[in-house]
Amino acid sequence: MISFECDYNNGAHPKVLENLAKHNEAKPTPYGFDEFSERAKDRIREAIGMPDAQIFFLTGGTQTNATTIDSMLYQYEGVICVGSGHINVHEAGAVEFTEHKIVTIPDTEGKMEAKTLDKYLDDFYHDGNRDHAVHPGLVYITFPTELGTLYTAHELDAIYQVCQHYDIPLYIDGARLGYGLMAEGNDVTLPYLARHCDVFYIGGTKIGALCGEAVVFTNRRAHKHFFSIQKQHGAVIAKGALIGLQFEALFTDNLYFKLSEHAIRMAMRMKQLFQEKGYEFYVDSPTNQQFIVLPDAEVERLSQHVEFTHFGRADKHHTICRFVTSWATTDDDLNELKRLL
Repeated sequence: MISFECDYNNGAHPKVLENLAKHNEAKPTPYGFDEFSERAKDRIREAIGMPDAQIFFLTGGTQTNATTIDSMLYQYEGVICVGSGHINVHEAGAVEFTEHKIVTIPDTEGKMEAKTLDKYLDDFYHDGNRDHAVHPGLVYITFPTELGTLYTAHELDAIYQVCQHYDIPLYIDGARLGYGLMAEGNDVTLPYLARHCDVFYIGGTKIGALCGEAVVFTNRRAHKHFFSIQKQHGAVIAKGALIGLQFEALFTDNLYFKLSEHAIRMAMRMKQLFQEKGYEFYVDSPTNQQFIVLPDAEVERLSQHVEFTHFGRADKHHTICRFVTSWATTDDDLNELKRLL
């Protein structure tokens, strides 16, 4: 059985494990206040070109989103995202569990459009009854989107300009950030992204780490008691060096970007395999997530040999299937998929 189910069912890259093993006998300061975490933060600051950025390490994506969003909102505020946004569809209401409403607006192939955001905010502030409603306190997008699509630099700039006009911070979920940055045709760099949002996170769990996400506050300062808010969310681990050591390895010698580039290369080869067989794609994704429309009979046949996700129904006789590559996908995996197709 080969797996294209997701990009987080692997262990860790050998260099990440090597760094963990190398310092296994160390006695680092707990809770993330250790030298390894500080070195990792410095390397991230260098990579984004922001020496004053504030960085916090958390263990997983849902935890990161719920904690960060909660820290940035007053109790009467909500977060704006598209209907297909990850926090809206795949986190079991974790944000709303913190008593902040998710306000959804329409998307185009998973992406938020600046004009749609601007209209929503303009309508809200021109509503005489707005004080009876949930106030928009944050805008949330993902890069890449839930459908594997990407914002162009122009699109990201336009969204950020709307946010700045209304004095609302922009938060970018980067669970698969590396896969977006290294995608073919992408024109957003890591420093550009950092300058065009107020907070984002760099996903490690899906890109070479055992676990771990790095939250980066850029153009606005983090809540002065962010650590305490982390603690309330159960998002502080005593052995904080566990995550710092992993990010230290990932941001040494561009490993994070090399792993991401590998996954994209594998994804484009996989995409070609399905194209050669004449299959229809649900969306044109340049990233490591590919969404293919398969006849149900073919879904049943392939499921006997390949792990992949049933994303949803296309029609009565076809299913939208998600096939995902990762930093750990091999040539042998693709060769076996080609044979099965």
